[in-house]
Amino acid sequence: MNQTSKTKNGAPGIFRPAVIGDSKRIQALINSYGDKGLMLHRSLNEIYESIRQYIIYEENGEVMGVCGLQVTWEDLAEIRALAVDESKSRRGIGTMLVERAIDEARRLGIPKVFTLTYVPDFFAKLGFTIVDKAQFPHKIWSECVRCHKFPDCDETGMIRPVDL
Repeated sequence: MNQTSKTKNGAPGIFRPAVIGDSKRIQALINSYGDKGLMLHRSLNEIYESIRQYIIYEENGEVMGVCGLQVTWEDLAEIRALAVDESKSRRGIGTMLVERAIDEARRLGIPKVFTLTYVPDFFAKLGFTIVDKAQFPHKIWSECVRCHKFPDCDETGMIRPVDL
């Protein structure tokens, strides 16, 4: 189910589900943002265990972007681990990855997606609105205990309906 697409500047690329062989590159992309304090680091084991949740953007055979969709409850999924190689930023890749994750939520019949983010302006442009994080189910906080900022999370909670 590869989908060839063009980014804002017209560069061709492929959006596809991740496979095990992508794991180390996924980890490198995510952890590059983790090093800047913009998301949690992921171990290779965590990526292997959750490989099915990731959507990849690939250019010339190299993974240049990733976005995860984790189902958290019957009516809610999280857009997470959005990371694009810095050399490819500002080309619309992040937007297209989120759009594909939302399409997957729609396919699964999930009526709402949320994210925890340090870049609310980006997600606002995609139809997300800021909400009080306390409204999210406790289940979503299981990963947060690993964060050095827990329990004083400074990420912005945002949510968006999915047109089913």
